[in-house]
Amino acid sequence: MSRRVRRRCAAAADKGKRTVASVSATPVVVDWTSLPDDTVVQLFSYLNYRDRASLSSTCRTWRALGSSPCLWASLDLRSYRVCTSTAMALSTRCGHLQSLRLRGADSVFAISSLRARGLQEISADGCRGLTDATLAVLAARHECLQSIQIGPEQLDRVSSDALRNVAVCCEQLRRVRLSGLREIDGEAISAFARHCPDLEEVTFLDCGNIDEGALGKISSLRFLSIAGSRNVKWATASLSWSKLPKLLGLDVSRTDISHIAVSRLLSQSKSLKLLCALNCPSVEEQEMHNPIFSKGKLLLTIFTDILKKVASFLFPHSLTDSKLVFDQWRCNVKRKDRCLADMMTWMEWILSQSLLKIAETNPHAMDEFWLKQGASLLLSLVRSVQEDVQEKAATALATFVVIDDENANVDPARSEAVMKDGGIPLLLHLARCCRESAQSEAAKAIANLSVNAKVAKAVAEEGGIAILTNLAKSTNRLVAEEAAGGLWNLSVGEEHKAAIAMAGGVKALVDLIFRWCEGNDGVLERAAGALANLAADDKCSLEVARSGGVHALVMLARSCKAEGVLEQAARALANLAAHGDNNGNNAAVGQEAGALEALVQLTCSQNEGVRQEAAGALWNLSFDDRNREAIAAAGGVEALVALARDCTNASEGLQERAAGALWGLSVSEANSIAIGREGGVGPLLALACSEVEDVHETAAGALWNLAFYSGNALHIVEEGGVPVLVNLCSSSGSKMARFMSALALGYMFDGRMDEVAIMGTSGEGSSKGACFEGARKMALKHIEAFVGTFSHPNLFSLAAASSAPAALSHVAEAVFIQEAGHLRCSGAEIGRFVSMLRNPSSILRACAAFALFQFTIPGGRHAAHHAALLQKAGAARVLRGAAASATAPIEAKIFAKIVLRNLEHHQSESSA
Repeated sequence: MSRRVRRRCAAAADKGKRTVASVSATPVVVDWTSLPDDTVVQLFSYLNYRDRASLSSTCRTWRALGSSPCLWASLDLRSYRVCTSTAMALSTRCGHLQSLRLRGADSVFAISSLRARGLQEISADGCRGLTDATLAVLAARHECLQSIQIGPEQLDRVSSDALRNVAVCCEQLRRVRLSGLREIDGEAISAFARHCPDLEEVTFLDCGNIDEGALGKISSLRFLSIAGSRNVKWATASLSWSKLPKLLGLDVSRTDISHIAVSRLLSQSKSLKLLCALNCPSVEEQEMHNPIFSKGKLLLTIFTDILKKVASFLFPHSLTDSKLVFDQWRCNVKRKDRCLADMMTWMEWILSQSLLKIAETNPHAMDEFWLKQGASLLLSLVRSVQEDVQEKAATALATFVVIDDENANVDPARSEAVMKDGGIPLLLHLARCCRESAQSEAAKAIANLSVNAKVAKAVAEEGGIAILTNLAKSTNRLVAEEAAGGLWNLSVGEEHKAAIAMAGGVKALVDLIFRWCEGNDGVLERAAGALANLAADDKCSLEVARSGGVHALVMLARSCKAEGVLEQAARALANLAAHGDNNGNNAAVGQEAGALEALVQLTCSQNEGVRQEAAGALWNLSFDDRNREAIAAAGGVEALVALARDCTNASEGLQERAAGALWGLSVSEANSIAIGREGGVGPLLALACSEVEDVHETAAGALWNLAFYSGNALHIVEEGGVPVLVNLCSSSGSKMARFMSALALGYMFDGRMDEVAIMGTSGEGSSKGACFEGARKMALKHIEAFVGTFSHPNLFSLAAASSAPAALSHVAEAVFIQEAGHLRCSGAEIGRFVSMLRNPSSILRACAAFALFQFTIPGGRHAAHHAALLQKAGAARVLRGAAASATAPIEAKIFAKIVLRNLEHHQSESSA
């Protein structure tokens, strides 16, 4: 909208006017410049700072309105890196700035350049490097400060001296919230008591030593939190704090407070109404056996029903559903009851902080809490009017469902509890708000919850895909990153892929890669991961290619250094290339400049996941003839042989892909010979010994291709490959592994290797020749046994005695290996099997007939191709001879008959 308005305003004619089609299709001219100033200011308030600045530059009137003090009363700069020059550029608009939120110690240092002398509230996070000097300058330049909140990171470099300076300079302070200080001495706390008469709230989260007695001297204190703090002397604390005349709320969550101290505080403090002790082991243990009863006061622990207790405190006679207690309080709160309003507001804040901390540490035995009330409590806090509470609650929802962050494991019961309590529409509503910080946290929660398939379905049904797609277009990196993560998780489900593409998600993800191509690994990994999932779908893979995805992913593979990004980029390229003849993406990836070279280089990565995905991509790409030779030219043979040699103790996935890539390259004669020359036989034989079917099946395929050439076949024999292939042929649980092992043994001992073997053994005596003959007998024995496992005496006898097609069909159905239909043979390989039909060995004749039967069975992916090759080779006459041979075993005869029938079928199909 902003660009269109800008063009219209810049036009010489009809300035500020735009033609809009009404419902009745009658053109209506809208003059944007005639809008009331209040309306324009209100519109500006819903925009982020970039869009606001863009609109302000369209004309003088809007520039003036864009500088209205009400638009600059508060600033949230957490998504931006604020330096001194940036602050100075904003300073002309910050004369009336009252509230500021930012991130990072450097940003806090630059605050002075904003010249916001009237600043009243500051909230900063990510300030681990904050120093005494920076905090002292901040206080000295902003004497009107009423609220300081810095955390939750550790402030190791901030001492009590800085706190004294803050107290002296900022006498109007009403709220101090700090975290992670090593020590807060009595002098610093006493300075607050002397200089800040209006100080109502003090929060020291996760601090070290705190002077408990000094806190008792801040007579104006109404709310105190020392959650997570250590080394507290509870006898002194309970005695001192119980005398505070105005203390309404106390938070001691995540501390070692004793049950006795809690009881003393509740019984001796006349003003105390709320004591929060979440995740305090000593208190919780005693509460189960000896609960504390204190009329008119709230004690909140993990093992109490928090919502029910709050409901009974606020609405003892009227509320029926305790889960709605916070909502009803927001609607019915009496504004004249300031104490109650302040207490509930503070309660929301401390609960959001404590629940987030508990979710991050994920202590033992919390399942019951999260399922019974934790999820509901967090969702109630998401509905808070406090922005900070909303965001912390959303972050906690994103955190507490994750039980294994490294492997992205999500607790299904916890995520479904959020869904059942109406959390999905609530989070999606928060993601649609105009605050980028809330968008980011809501998108993160949606992303993590969507790991669960049931929740992902609910997200899609509630319109979440369109919302996340729009967020992925955000110019805010954090928002775009979390939205891309959500699309990544949603795209795991096959049912969501098309919806993401239709919503424009593919284009948004590709644009993310180009927009954040440098130094933003989190965005890039999520975008590439989502594209990898989408590329696994045939139609979506076309959309990825059309949107420039191939170029974007290759760019990442070539230039990015982050291992997570490289792994997902390689996986995406592998999936794009996996659709074979269905689309042209395989060839497109290979033709992209530098793609194959980058993938070959990635097989040498130190990260196993990167090596695995790169090898998988090369495996898929090797199905294209041009890619196959280009991979070899880029050093692919050497790299993959080295990978296969080094991965014998690696993961099963890497082993399978390394063997698969060599299988794909070995289809061509030059590559097959090169693999043998580079020492690829030994590593493949080692992988063929794996107990994992996928691994040894893939290795068997590669060895089958290599064995076609006599030099490689001899290498296999010399390196002890015959017993390995015999073992696969006889004992593998994979029919395909057994089949290809038998074919490899057939190639090795059909006579073509004999001349090479004789030349190799002529100077080494008769012992090596005897070993070769022993290997031949062993191989033929197990080939015969393999073919025999597919023999059904009754069916074969019936087929031999009858000329009816049904008899042959029954045999075909019984012995067909379905996966064999995906194998594609060259003309030379088909010719080899035809020649094998004339071999003196009846075992090899039966093996050849069985192989040709598998390759030509109707319905096989390449059956018509194989049938055409047989017709071209004039195989029909040889097959008829094999079927009529008096000396051939019955299996060879029946299989030859079925192949002849298959050829007739394919010939009639091609004629039709």
